[in-house]
Amino acid sequence: MPSSSSPYYLKGSRMNVRLNSVIGWLARHGVSLAGSAEMSVRGRKSGQMQRIPVNPHAYDGGQYLVSARGHSQWVRNMRAAGGGELRVGRRVRVFTAVELPDEEKLPILRTYLEKWGWEVNQYFQGVTAKSSDEEITASAPDHPVFRIEFTG
Repeated sequence: MPSSSSPYYLKGSRMNVRLNSVIGWLARHGVSLAGSAEMSVRGRKSGQMQRIPVNPHAYDGGQYLVSARGHSQWVRNMRAAGGGELRVGRRVRVFTAVELPDEEKLPILRTYLEKWGWEVNQYFQGVTAKSSDEEITASAPDHPVFRIEFTG
């Protein structure tokens, strides 16, 4: 667990890492599990494209990426890069990303947990889609959310 001065981040277990590798491989080869995709974002230090499976989330006409595990490497890279690519098979969609302030996250986090809670509840430290608005809002700083806009 992080100290009180460091941002929340829950590293994946070896099993999670293996499973993510399989989900990413499937997305790269055209198989999306429940809407998953493979995201590529330029590394802020290496400059190389980094790939990770994600669960893009649609809410009220917008598209979002939520970091269930907290302030991960892909989040830090996204902040620096300002966008990336989503891939499922040969379909690659380039996007720009803007991080939401905590006070705007409540409806996105609630609906994200409704759709993906079966997979991500373990990373939300007891917060679920059925939690109160106050509980979800209190967890918002631990879970970066980006609104993405597809280009071209």
